Amino acid sequence: MKTKLMNQKMFLAGKWVTRERLINVKNPEDDSIIEAIPAASKEDMIFCVEEAKVGAKIISKMPVHERMDIIRKAAEYISQHFDKFAVTIATEGCKTITEAKKEVTRAIETLKISAEEARRIEGKTISFDQMPGSEQRHGYYYRFPIGVVGAITPFNDPLNLVAHKIGPAIAAGNSIIVKPATETPLSALLLAEAFEYGGLPEKVLSVITGYGHEIGDILITSPHVRMISFTGGREVGEAIARKAGLKKVSMELGSNSPVIVLKDADLEKAVESTVSGAFWAAGQNCISVQRVYIEEEIYERFEQLFSDRASQVTIGEKLSEETSMGPLINVREAKRVEQLIEEAKERGAKVSAGGRRYGNYIEPTVLTNVNRLDPIAQEEIFGPVVILFPVGSLDVAIAEANAVDYGLQAGVFTNNLKAANRVIQELEVGAVMVNDSSDYRIDAMPFGGVKGSGLGREGIAFSIEEMTEPKVVCYLND
Repeated sequence: MKTKLMNQKMFLAGKWVTRERLINVKNPEDDSIIEAIPAASKEDMIFCVEEAKVGAKIISKMPVHERMDIIRKAAEYISQHFDKFAVTIATEGCKTITEAKKEVTRAIETLKISAEEARRIEGKTISFDQMPGSEQRHGYYYRFPIGVVGAITPFNDPLNLVAHKIGPAIAAGNSIIVKPATETPLSALLLAEAFEYGGLPEKVLSVITGYGHEIGDILITSPHVRMISFTGGREVGEAIARKAGLKKVSMELGSNSPVIVLKDADLEKAVESTVSGAFWAAGQNCISVQRVYIEEEIYERFEQLFSDRASQVTIGEKLSEETSMGPLINVREAKRVEQLIEEAKERGAKVSAGGRRYGNYIEPTVLTNVNRLDPIAQEEIFGPVVILFPVGSLDVAIAEANAVDYGLQAGVFTNNLKAANRVIQELEVGAVMVNDSSDYRIDAMPFGGVKGSGLGREGIAFSIEEMTEPKVVCYLND
């Protein structure tokens, strides 16, 4: 379908502009062109940075209640145009309309929380008289905006992950330049429209579209950009960290999420939850279930139930309410995942469900008999593939779950509180979900991981802390 949205314009420092050179935005369902957006130049990015310097001064002086009002109005705009946002997400990206509607709901919540957290950017008094000789001193610290934030966002959550950058940045009094994924820029442009409706001053926000290899380094290396907030792949994240220089860097770099299922677990609940967690957004989700470790006593039953349930996941047209799972973002990614499956099979892996590719679609795939050192078990698949492993004990499950260089989120299913607490304490991850899969998040919680899964934490209050700095004030009473 053809969805005419921003009339081939991008949002530079509060102005809608177009360019002669365009990039086609395709629907991954059938590779049809749904829009063409400007391919920004290096000069465009330099302009955005210069304008953002001015914008940072404007918004930093704006009263908190005014910033709150702008963010609330942006959230209201999304609510008023809910269906348009949902259809845009589902058309340009990989999500079904059901999944897209949930993302819109979350984006509204993200902005509402951002508005509320703006009032809670607080400091603390300091007891300077704790040091002998400082009895006549008193003071405090407060937090001030960092300045210009550069944000680079992925395709898999094209609205809410952008909201997670813009909402906290505006709440904290910063200007922000967003470079959305080239595959899914339309949702980010709609969000810019929402903030324009909310009354955000010019120069505070830019949503610049284009190729990352052409304009990304300008944003990353500019000394005027005081923080880079990146969500995406580990390889790109490591390259950004090397280039960024002396500035704050916050990164969420994906994972290879494990789930442990113990023999005392509610088996039906564990299967339903892990299937949902594995195949939401066709597995193109940083916290999707990739590895499941099941105690041997229940392994055969779990494998049967899981494979049967995975086979019931329906793939098809994204805008149909009957579709459970959409395509991968493009044929390149679909072929990459297909190759991972085929290579694992050549090394002895068995396919319990799925395993085939149709265009940009990969069937919900369940693998068993996978070598634990196989690349498909060690790296992030970012596709609808889950691997089942039998384990002899909780000790083995924990050791195997930790035996990758990722650590974002994990899940455990058990009715044994002692076992759950062991998992909580010993898994090397940023979050553990008890009696749920790894694929759970609310937008207010601290979100991020350890090891190769990134640096820092998102979640509104935590992002605001990253986007501000403490300043100490000390008075000497003579």
